[in-house]
Amino acid sequence: MNWIDKLKKELRLLITLNKTKRKWQISFLAALSIGTPLLVGLYFNNLQYGLIACLSTFIVQYLPQSSSITNKILTLLVCSFGFMISFAFGLLFSFNPIVAVVAFGLFSMVVHLIILYYKTSPPKSFFFILVAAMAIGQPFDLSSIPTKVGLLGLGTMFTCIITIAFVFYLYFKNTMGTSTPITHVFKENTSANFWEALILGGFMGVALAIGYLLKLENAYWIPLSCAAVMQGASLYHIRQRTFHRILGTFIGVGLTWGIINIIHSPLEICLAIIVLHIIIDVLIVRQYALAVIFITPVTILLVEASNPIFNNPSELISLRLFEISIGSILGA
Repeated sequence: MNWIDKLKKELRLLITLNKTKRKWQISFLAALSIGTPLLVGLYFNNLQYGLIACLSTFIVQYLPQSSSITNKILTLLVCSFGFMISFAFGLLFSFNPIVAVVAFGLFSMVVHLIILYYKTSPPKSFFFILVAAMAIGQPFDLSSIPTKVGLLGLGTMFTCIITIAFVFYLYFKNTMGTSTPITHVFKENTSANFWEALILGGFMGVALAIGYLLKLENAYWIPLSCAAVMQGASLYHIRQRTFHRILGTFIGVGLTWGIINIIHSPLEICLAIIVLHIIIDVLIVRQYALAVIFITPVTILLVEASNPIFNNPSELISLRLFEISIGSILGA
């Protein structure tokens, strides 16, 4: 197969929607778990608190498709605890760039090794790294750490409650009386690759260090993009994801620029995040490249909504495109 045929194949894959057994109600749960904290924060005139609490919505991505109720509940609770640890860790070690780089690299390595050891299904360690990276990019304020971690904890509680309610709904809806075979979510893997975890952790530290060396305001965009690419299951998958990530990002930043120029109020920001998150949740399991187009604006809105640079769309978009491109290439 020559390069033209390979290019045609990749372009064809960009518009192909894969089949999935994922229930459509999961997208509704994700929208509810991200929308409720945002709207509550908006109601109390503190959107920043709502943005922190709504990070818990990513827990829904770890809900097993086919497993026992016990395993599903256990997965949600463990992931909730992991999110809180990740967020607290990032906040605690954000006081110094050198300490932050070393701590973030070691943290990413340990988290990824745990994920490998227990054979956790996708998205694997990505969202734990995302939460830690976003926290480590915030200005250090020791007195505010309990409040911020508490807000995320409240968000995870709400997400767990509505998700577990949905799990029980599906269980009692099964009128055929057939039982779901028990599959262990946390299966031990004695052959977990320590070197894979070490390489990922090392590159997470390097990516964050590059952000600091370039004196970027939000240095964590580089490690986030790097981690997204490195989640590939094989060399081909990594190459494909790099191509999809960069192409989707280019289109996504254009979409982001248009959205930022249209929305003008905090309520419009919240509604835009909710709608975009629904689209992402529908597409993420069907076509990664298309999902990236919408992941870019929703991530920027989540992180930058309270940032003064948000009022300068052109500067914001050019900066984020630069950071994401560096991270994607580094991850590849």
